[in-house]
Amino acid sequence: MEKVKLTVNNNGSLKVEGDFEIVDRNGNVYDLGGRTIVGICRCGLSKNKPFCDGAHNGHFEHEAVAFALPPKK
Repeated sequence: MEKVKLTVNNNGSLKVEGDFEIVDRNGNVYDLGGRTIVGICRCGLSKNKPFCDGAHNGHFEHEAVAFALPPKK
């Protein structure tokens, strides 16, 4: 099975790539129109949530830097 890749973009969206589906809390599937790459809004400003529409430009700052989570206890 192909891995799904999530990329946290600096000052922007989450980029989702691969073979995936997106569902709402009731299990209803969003129509992705065959796309295998989408941007998911992180800033809350998109008018097309959960998808990114670029509204974050100049209004959202976050430098994406990966770090290790502490071990589970």
